[in-house]
Amino acid sequence: MRRPAPRGPGRGRRFPVAVSAVVLAGAGLAAAAGCVLAGGGTDGGRAGAPDGPVGAVRAADGATVVDPGARQEAPALAGEDLDGKPVDLDEFRGHVVVLNVWGSWCGPCRSEADGLERLSRQTRDEGVRFLGINTRDRDRAAARSFVRAHGLSFPSLHDPTGELLLRFPPALLNPQAIPSTLVIDRRGRIAAGIGGAVTEEQLRPLLTRVLEEGS
Repeated sequence: MRRPAPRGPGRGRRFPVAVSAVVLAGAGLAAAAGCVLAGGGTDGGRAGAPDGPVGAVRAADGATVVDPGARQEAPALAGEDLDGKPVDLDEFRGHVVVLNVWGSWCGPCRSEADGLERLSRQTRDEGVRFLGINTRDRDRAAARSFVRAHGLSFPSLHDPTGELLLRFPPALLNPQAIPSTLVIDRRGRIAAGIGGAVTEEQLRPLLTRVLEEGS
C-alpha cells in the first residue's frame, strides 16, 4: 500500500495559511491608515476608484470638484446634536457646507479635527458652514469629550447606528470610510467627496472653487 505523498509548501493546508498571511498583511496595512471597521471597511482608506462614477468619493489628495450639472442632491439630514438640540441640514441652504463624518474612537478623526475647526473659523465670513455627523458613538459623553478636546464650535448630528450615513449613495459616502468629508454647494448638491482624513491645505482649494460659483 502506497503512502500518501508528503505535503509540500504549496499543498494541502499550508496554502490557505499563506493566503491568510497575505490577507492579514493587507489588513495590517489598512489598519495603519485607519481603524478597521466591522464589516471589513477601513476608515482613512480610499472609498472609490479614480475612474469611478461622477462624484465618487476619493482620498483627499485626489479629490476634485464635480461639475455643477452632474451633482447629486444631498439627502435630508435632521436629528439631534450631541446636546439633544435639533439640527437640520436644510437650515444651511444658501451656504457652502462641509459635512464631516467622525467618531471619538477614530484616530484619523483626531488628527484632522483641529484643522477642520481652524478652517471653520477662517471661512465662516465667506459663507461656509461646517456640520458633523458623529457615528458609532452610542455614548454621547464620549463624543462630547472629543468636541471639548478639539474645541469644535460647529454642531454634529448624533448618528450612533449609522442610519444617516446609509441615506447617501455608497459612491458618494461610504459608511465604512471614517472619517469622510463632503462639500455641499449652496443649492444642497454634493460638490466633492473625500474618504479618509483631510488637511486644511487639501480642503481649502475645494471650498474656494465651490464658493466662486456664486448662488
